[in-house]
Order: sequence, then C-alpha cells, then structure tokens
Amino acid sequence: MKKFVVHSPFEPSGDQPQAIQKLADGFLAGNKFQTLKGITGSGKTFTMAKIIEKIQRPTLIISHNKTLSAQLYKEFKNFFPENAVEYFVSYYDYYQPEAYIPARDLYIEKDSSVNDEIDRLRLKATYSLMERRDVIVIATVSCIYGLGMPELYKDMRIHIECGDSLDFSDLAKQLVSLQYHRNDIVLERGTFRIKGDVMDIFPPYMETDEAYRIELDWDQVVKIKRFNAITGATQEDLQETVIYPSKHFVVPQDMLYQACDRIQAELDDRLEVLRGQGKILEAERLKTKTTYDIEMMKEMGYCSGIENYSAPIANRAPGVPPTTLLHYFPDDFLCMIDEAHVTVPQVGAMYEGDRSRKQNLIDFGFRLPSALDNRPLKFDEFSKKMNQVIYVTATPRKEELEKSSLVVEQIIRPTGLLDPIVEVRPSEGQMEDIYREVKERIERHERSLILTLTKKMAEDLTDYLLGLDLKVKYIHSEIDTFERVEILKSLRSGEIDVLIGINLLREGIDLPEVSFIALLDADKIGFLRSTTSLIQIIGRAARNSEGKVVMYADRKSQAMEEAITETARRRSIQEAYNKEHGITPKTIAKAVEDILEHEKTEAKDTVEVEVDVLQKTMNLFVPAQRKKFIAALTKQMEQYADCLEYEKAAAVRDKILDIEKTYGK
Repeated sequence: MKKFVVHSPFEPSGDQPQAIQKLADGFLAGNKFQTLKGITGSGKTFTMAKIIEKIQRPTLIISHNKTLSAQLYKEFKNFFPENAVEYFVSYYDYYQPEAYIPARDLYIEKDSSVNDEIDRLRLKATYSLMERRDVIVIATVSCIYGLGMPELYKDMRIHIECGDSLDFSDLAKQLVSLQYHRNDIVLERGTFRIKGDVMDIFPPYMETDEAYRIELDWDQVVKIKRFNAITGATQEDLQETVIYPSKHFVVPQDMLYQACDRIQAELDDRLEVLRGQGKILEAERLKTKTTYDIEMMKEMGYCSGIENYSAPIANRAPGVPPTTLLHYFPDDFLCMIDEAHVTVPQVGAMYEGDRSRKQNLIDFGFRLPSALDNRPLKFDEFSKKMNQVIYVTATPRKEELEKSSLVVEQIIRPTGLLDPIVEVRPSEGQMEDIYREVKERIERHERSLILTLTKKMAEDLTDYLLGLDLKVKYIHSEIDTFERVEILKSLRSGEIDVLIGINLLREGIDLPEVSFIALLDADKIGFLRSTTSLIQIIGRAARNSEGKVVMYADRKSQAMEEAITETARRRSIQEAYNKEHGITPKTIAKAVEDILEHEKTEAKDTVEVEVDVLQKTMNLFVPAQRKKFIAALTKQMEQYADCLEYEKAAAVRDKILDIEKTYGK
C-alpha cells in the first residue's frame, strides 16, 4: 500500500499535536467512537489530515452538504497529492422523485438531470476502493443510499494482460454486459470501438479524455496503452489493466432472469391482495406497469426505475439493508463525520422521508412492496456498518458525547488569539449603548457587527443609524454573493463602520477588523439564538485581539448561560497557554483584497466545470443547447474579469463571437 503523506508548509501547533496523537492512539486502541471538539480557527481539517497520515487507513469523510464537501475535497487533494482523494456526492443537478398525491389523484413521474462529471467521480471513488488502500473519500449523506453490490462490481471486472489470448467478439459481449456501448465513430465515456486488431475502451471512471487501447497480433494481446482519447497520444505503456463496469448497477444475465421470476412471483401475490381489497384499478395499473418493466429487463437488461427492483435483483429478503458506498470500504476503515452536530441528525432523517413517499406508490398500485427496500440506511444500520468513527465539530451534541470513549478538545489557535469577552446588558437603552461602543471602535479604526432577528429589523436599524451619521449597511439572503463581497470589502477597508445582518455565520467569512458584535434579542428561543448559534456568533469576534460580544437581553436564557460559560472556559485555557509560552495575541493582518477571495475562486471553478461538461455533451447545431453553452461562457468570461484575469476573459469572449458567427446566436 502506498503511504498517506501530508504535504503542507506548516507543522502541527497549539492543541493540534496532542489532538492528533490522542485520537490516533485511540483509534489504534480500538475506540469505536471519538470526538474532536475543535473551535473555529483551530485548524480541524489539518488535524484530520495528520490523523489519517498517522493511522494509515482508508478513510470516509462525511459532510452535510455539497458545498462543504467540495471545500474538504479541495483541501484534502492539496494535503494528499500522491494518494487517491475521491469525491462522492449526489450526481443529480435536478431530481424530482416519483410520487403520488392521493388527495389530487396526481401521479408525478421521476424526472432528473445527471451531472456526468460527478457521475465519473462517483465511479472513480469505487474504482479506487477496489484497487488500492490509500483512499480518502469525501462524501455527503448520499453515501447511505443504495448502490450496486460490490461483489458483483468486482467479480464482473475484466482483467487483460499482455500475452493473453483474446477474441474481440467475446470481449465486446463482456463489455456490453458491463453496460458499455459500442461506438466505432466517436469514443466517449462508457463506450468502446473496434478497428481491425485494435480495440479502444473508454471507462467512465478514468480521468478526462483517458482511455485504454488493446492491440492484438492475431489473437494474442501484444500491447496495452493508456492514451488521450482526443489527441491519440500514448500516455503510458502497460503490462496489464482491469476494466470495471460502466455503472454501479450491473447484474449478470442469468441473475437478471432469475430476478424477473422473483418479480413476477411478487406481482402475482400483490395482485391477489389488491383484488381481495377491491382495488381493481390499482391492480390493473400495477400489472401493466410491472409486466412492461419485466419485459424491458429481459430484452434490454434494464428498465426505467430499475432501482425499485434492487431487492429482488439482489435476492435480498424484505427489510434487509441495501448495499451502499460503505460496503465498498474494507472492514478496518476510519469514518470522520464533519460538522457532526448537523450531519448525524441528517443521516437519521433520511429513511422516514423516503419511506412515506414510497408507501403511497405501493398502496395505489404504482410499485411493488419490495420498492420499500430501495432506500437509504436506517440510522442503526448506518451505525453498525461504521467501523470506527471520529466526530468533528465545535459544538458536539449530547448524543455524540455520550457515545464517545474519548473527547479531545482543540482550543488553542495557532495564532494565539483568544475567544472574545462576552457581556450581557439590558435591552432598555440598547441603541444608545451600541452607538457609544461603535463610536469607540471607529476611533480605534475597528469595525462592528450588529445581529438582528428579522430582515425588516436590519433594514430599519440601518436607517436609524444612518440618521446618526454612521456609515452603515445591512446584509441578508436577498443580497447576491458578489454584492455581499463588495459590502464586506467596504467594511474591512473602512468605507463603512457597521454591518447589520441576521446570520453572519457563513464559513470562510474572515473579518479581523471586527472587534465588537452586538447581539439583539439574545434571550429569544430559537435556532438563531441556540447554544450552537451563539457560540458560532461569538467566534466571529475571535479574529481580533480586542474582540468583545455584547448580548442585549432582559434575562439570561439557558442557551446564553451555556454559551457564555463555554466561552469563558475556553478563554481561560487560551490565556494560560499564551502566558506559559510567552505568546502575545495579535490581530490577524490580512490584505483587504483577500476578503472572501475563496468565494470568487470557488465560483470561477464551478463555472469552469460547467463549461467543460457542456462542451463535451452538447451539439452546437441545436439552438437551445447553443444558447445554454453561450450563457455558460458569458458567465465564465464575467468570472475571469471579476478575478482580474482579463486575458482569459478576452479569450472566452472571442470564443463566444466565433460560435455566434459560425452557428448563429
């Protein structure tokens, strides 16, 4: 196995060394559940990377949404350039599940749009897990949904070695059984072509434009090459290669015929039940739909909605959990759950929502009862499949803490900065008090944030403070990303002194000039004033050595008490550490132009991927596709210009003009 090696210009510091050592030792000692309780700015991602380097095990990292998963994927790709860092998220750009609404007698067919690039990355993740152990997979909760059986995925692969006797006709049949398609004109992902004694195969999990070329001398394999499917240039000569299926759901023909018999038997039983209940319409509907699906599977090897028959195809008994990405990992893998306080409840919520929708389809004759077994894992099934888990969060829930045999805190920041001072003041006279605090910050060339509970309150408060000759702006969800960037840039540069908003907790917002946060209605009960939210709000002032948070309230809620107590505890530990090591906290010095720079870069990267995917799949002669492509190019040009990459922007502009001239607008 190739070793995991972290590449970074930094060495662990602050609390990181002890967190890495304790958690790695705990894992190797067999602890099933552990928690890394790391505060904002303490470098949790770096700690996670160093733990992987220390334990040398295949690792699954689960996050609760695609955005955070993408950020983690990018960071871990940088940390582990020599290892397989893979990305496994839902491949749907758009997904409308099949559903039936009895009250309106409305049946909604499944409708979806699959992102080919994400599909490739999913296939590459399972391919890497089959071929090597130095694998890190960054995934969302889509990893608990049904996937093809790993045994079949592995058993049906094709091994080709130089010197083997080979018949291209037999190989073509094998490839078709693996869901590849023959295309002798254009070599695309998931296709193969034959030209005389040469066969080209383009596995869908390969890097962009990479394919295999098999050359025969009579019936003997004499050369195997990995080559560029666009230029034809050879990239590597190989002694052997392995071709994995083009899809995760692949089944041998004989197994599919047996599955059809099981589906037919289940259909007969279900029709008897429905007719016995007097549901004649539902019975006829189910008979027509299922019979057609069986015929399609026998003739074509698949049917629309074949995933609903996954249980009879795999010969799983009712209630037996489906195979998922987790089943592709070896038994000794490590699972890290990022932002566990959000991700773990999300995993637990998936099953019931899926079941209620499917039950309606079954009751009204659209699906067989076995469709219920095409589902995400239940939470207890997920827990059993986990080998060893490290929860990673700044605010672990009671459930995570109770399960964990070891909780390691990461409180010391590498910068030496302390958690801010927190005060509680009465709401009466709060505007005058805020005005005094803000004026004091202005004199010190520092900035302030004010958090309200509603958009209307934010807008009204902005008008009030503008009347007091303060430079103020508000920010909320209706303001688009790049206007938000400009507002935050204005705050840092001093064009405005006060920013008012509802939820300024977005990850990546780094405002070292902010030394004062005013929190209105701090005692109100709700998500925006929960213990977790309050701790995160307080963290916004931890970038400045003079940071202070004032909560305006007429009483102390339990959430306030907990957040204040936790912040004071952390601050005392940080002060003791700094005193012991002679560290004087200093406000982070960061160029104003760096504000939210990652947002611009991320947006630019997203557009580049979109353009790349469209370019490979579209037909410029089709007006609708051409307009979509031109719109994507225009967006890319604007992103380049916004990032001051004017030469790239000009090149994209010329490309747009060339397309319009050749094909029309």
